[in-house]
Amino acid sequence: MLTSWRLYKSDEFSNVSFLELGSCAREHYISPASKGKPIQGGSSMNISPEDQTLLLDIARRSIAATATKKPLPELPHETSFELQCGMGAFVTIRGLKGELRGCIGNVVAHSPLIETVREMAIAAASRDTRFAPISAAEVAGLKVEVSVLSPLEELKPEKVIVGKHGLIVRRGPNSGLLLPQVATENRMGREQFLAETCRKAGLPPDAWKVPATTIYGFSAQVFGDG
Repeated sequence: MLTSWRLYKSDEFSNVSFLELGSCAREHYISPASKGKPIQGGSSMNISPEDQTLLLDIARRSIAATATKKPLPELPHETSFELQCGMGAFVTIRGLKGELRGCIGNVVAHSPLIETVREMAIAAASRDTRFAPISAAEVAGLKVEVSVLSPLEELKPEKVIVGKHGLIVRRGPNSGLLLPQVATENRMGREQFLAETCRKAGLPPDAWKVPATTIYGFSAQVFGDG
């Protein structure tokens, strides 16, 4: 059974809602401070264990600072090349019992990855409209997950690979997004995954069969606590 859908308006596409189900989130968020065109992204994801640890630490400290109303953590002046690349990212926050407490992401890169993760952590802690903002009392028990997204690529329906691809479906003013883990966690086949993405875009479930519908795919490198 599909549960836990959420809705967040995108600033990147007119009248677009990016959605995700189940374990994580489904939105697209661009920080109001981000201006101009998307910056150049990396061609593939290869976030090292050391960089994963750094990104998770920045996300956790940003969440804690937001919840306790303390100054945000400063970013290191020197980092790896990968952390300076423009890549989309989602930050997911879960409570002590594993319940979802916030998840917001940016599909299109407008900042270096390290900055995007900090901004999405702040947003997930305070701007996910389905939940109350994270409180100071919750911070110690939270679990954090970061999903780093590859660049988008246009796909034919038959090229969609369940377990690898997340999807964005667009037709006219309608658009919807599902992260890759949605399909595997809900045991979807390829056609059901396409249909559910269409539904969350406000389109008929078979809209993916129509030539006017555009399908974009992306993959995600996911890492977190536990």
